[in-house]
Amino acid sequence: STVTNTGATSILGSVGVSPGTAIVGLPEGQPIGGTVHAGDPVAAQAQADLTTAYDFLAGMACGTNLTGQDLGGQTLAPGVYCFNTSAPLTGTLTLDGQGNANAVFVFQMGSTLITAASAAVNLIGGAQNTNVYWQVGSSATLGLGSALKGNIVALARVTLTTGVALNGRALARTGGVTMDTNTVGDPSTPTRESTWGMIKLQYR
Repeated sequence: STVTNTGATSILGSVGVSPGTAIVGLPEGQPIGGTVHAGDPVAAQAQADLTTAYDFLAGMACGTNLTGQDLGGQTLAPGVYCFNTSAPLTGTLTLDGQGNANAVFVFQMGSTLITAASAAVNLIGGAQNTNVYWQVGSSATLGLGSALKGNIVALARVTLTTGVALNGRALARTGGVTMDTNTVGDPSTPTRESTWGMIKLQYR
């Protein structure tokens, strides 16, 4: 519905809103390497693609149910992980690609994704942020100074509090994306691009 920013946020990629048009507070010169799309046909197509992606991720079979567990302190192999309700992340989550650069990690949340202050995701064993997906049944809130990797695909809102670094994409289907002095985007150079989510998507 909206994109709202406060402070000196840096965005690598594109920013778009559809069917709304409100994009407020982007610093001068932002985004970098991308375009602003406020309710135009490109944004509309991206919204449609986002719905397709959300439904696909939500429909994947859960491999491991982590309901009641904190993601912090865990080291996880590639797979599909689900939470019946909310998923908390306190401390550091390590994702191990086990030597496979195409390894995929999907996290399905029945309701929210909430990261604590200074929480982080660490990638090892060749894991790539482009292959990490956070399918959030309602809204995602990233705590102060946290550092997340991957694609947040939320049904409602995505809120990046002060100092958050998101090495990936913030995609909200029905609500707004709110930023506050953040670093957002994917520094990898894509071989091809999609309009999905308005931010570069790399195909491997």
